[in-house]
Amino acid sequence: MIKYPNGKIYDPETKQIQTSKAQKTRTKSKEEVSLSAANRGMDLERDINLSCDFYREKDLALIYKRPTPINVVKVDYSKGAKIINAYYEEQSTTDYNGVYKGRYLDFEAKMTKSKTSFPLNNITKHQITHLKKVILQNGIAFFIIAFSTYDKIYLLDASFVIDFYEHGERKSIPYEVIKQEGIEIKRGYYPRLYFLEAIDTQYFSK
Repeated sequence: MIKYPNGKIYDPETKQIQTSKAQKTRTKSKEEVSLSAANRGMDLERDINLSCDFYREKDLALIYKRPTPINVVKVDYSKGAKIINAYYEEQSTTDYNGVYKGRYLDFEAKMTKSKTSFPLNNITKHQITHLKKVILQNGIAFFIIAFSTYDKIYLLDASFVIDFYEHGERKSIPYEVIKQEGIEIKRGYYPRLYFLEAIDTQYFSK
């Protein structure tokens, strides 16, 4: 057999050029990397939660995800107070809140598959009301918006979103506007999302 520099092998018996096992492995790895890249951002909540865990462990920020309220309908006390019937109540505020650099912060995380814009119907009226009150108390309020198609994540100031929500002529915020007005959040391994850097750029560098 003759081995070529590109990793392929010529077999005189079959008179065919075959791909070596090593080359197949390398090709498979590239495919897996591509698939992994395509799936990144599909679980925004998980990445934010892991990042919050990291920031708490390093005493950089104290941020938690708010639990979704549960309305318990029936409990079986014969099995150690086991809930057997319950339903989720509507979330009345936002996904996350905490403290960073002495400032209270509050934010909502959203994801869209749209290539052109972020639909405002993903935001509820009571979330807008809540974030307006946070801003009134000099808190930091923002949205983390992920565009899964582009694998891009942005921090967008809540005041900008609120103004668009209440006074904009469109029912969505164009992607190009978010790119211009928002701060792109870098990705990493630990933490998964460097959103504190984006917060620094938006609120502490001016």
